[in-house]
Amino acid sequence: MPIQPRARAVRVRVRVGAAAAATALIASGCAGAGGTAFGGGDALNVLMVNNPQMVALQKLTRDHFTRRTGIKVNFTVLPENDVRDKISQDFSNQAGQYDVATISNYEVPFFAENGWLHDLGPYTAQDRAFDQDDILDPVEEALTAEDGKLYAEPFYGESSFLMYRKDVFAQAGLTMPARPSWQQVAELAARADGARDGMKGICLRGLPGWGEVIAPLTTVVNTMGGTWFTDDWRARLTSPEFARATRFYVDLVRRHGEAGAAQSGYAECLNNMTQGKTAMWYDATAGAGSLEAAGSPVKGRIGYVPAPVDRTAASGWLYTWAWGMQKASRKSDRAWKFISWASGKEYENLVGEELGWTHVPAGKRASTYENPAYRREAAAFADVTRRAIATAAPGNPGTQPRPAPGIQFVGIPEFTDLGTRVSQEISAAIAGRQSVDEALRKSQTMAEKVAKEYR
Repeated sequence: MPIQPRARAVRVRVRVGAAAAATALIASGCAGAGGTAFGGGDALNVLMVNNPQMVALQKLTRDHFTRRTGIKVNFTVLPENDVRDKISQDFSNQAGQYDVATISNYEVPFFAENGWLHDLGPYTAQDRAFDQDDILDPVEEALTAEDGKLYAEPFYGESSFLMYRKDVFAQAGLTMPARPSWQQVAELAARADGARDGMKGICLRGLPGWGEVIAPLTTVVNTMGGTWFTDDWRARLTSPEFARATRFYVDLVRRHGEAGAAQSGYAECLNNMTQGKTAMWYDATAGAGSLEAAGSPVKGRIGYVPAPVDRTAASGWLYTWAWGMQKASRKSDRAWKFISWASGKEYENLVGEELGWTHVPAGKRASTYENPAYRREAAAFADVTRRAIATAAPGNPGTQPRPAPGIQFVGIPEFTDLGTRVSQEISAAIAGRQSVDEALRKSQTMAEKVAKEYR
């Protein structure tokens, strides 16, 4: 895919040193046990999240990367909350204990601002086999800082979309629009609720955490005309638009959502969809790989359509787990070889051939979506995923200007704490412990304190 002109950068007034606040993000859907290993010498030390895709990488590295290059890799694999804390501590101190770490498009601006990351541009310019032009534009732009330099390479990328049971809809006489609105989704959820014994109409995250309930909720806020902050840093959590979107979300999940919604996140909704307990699920495009994997009881039964909208043309989020190289690393050349391999076409082909094409860490390369083997196995969701990523607009996701980039988050260091605290109030409303208005009044007070620091 040809590279398009870069979108105008959205300036964020980040105070130097503020990136230390970018820790303790709540998990957005990682699962599985992590292990640790550490060593010195010439070996690379890599710190990464324990998502299934990374666990697979760990298993493939020795027999493929190390055997070919002679570079040993010591992995430290931790749950998302823990890994973000550890990465922030090591990179902020420039201790150099870890050469490479998994970071996201949320952290890149702050880490780059503080000089914690290597500029990867010189490496991509020399490593023609890596083919930087093949990286999808929105993902590359999300990992490029305000100075125009590229500071991370994507391992996989994702947006969000709506997943639904085609067989259940057919039996119930329901039709999913090609581009549904949220009102249509609410009506379909009501009609699909109870379509089969124990089946609920929809699954939506309600678990506290900025990366859990706040992620999908904020996309609903955006498309319904709301925003966390105006362009001049005025908090807007009690505005009519923000309140309408939040009431809609809370009411939908309370009336037609999963049991125990206030404690349900990505993992729980994935399990519910896989086990036939829900007719629809709005969430990350990355979930489709699990639903369509060999052995999945719902393989071939799921339909995929764009993220529902209200006042905007699109509303899917944009997220990528990516490899960042610590500035203090003394093994930068070796570190690039690992990054180039782990984010390269060769690795995707390796995963496809050894583990199956639905396990490929996709969402980052145009060539992935042109690969016949991948398209055969991922036909149900590949094109919808690519379009969702292509239409994501981190700098302009709503109906009005805003002071910081981000679709499902606000791109400021303080959002790790603010988003998490607000999520606790929203989750309490989902659980019925307080009203939405009460939750938003408390949240507005928190947001005003943050906004005041930027005005």
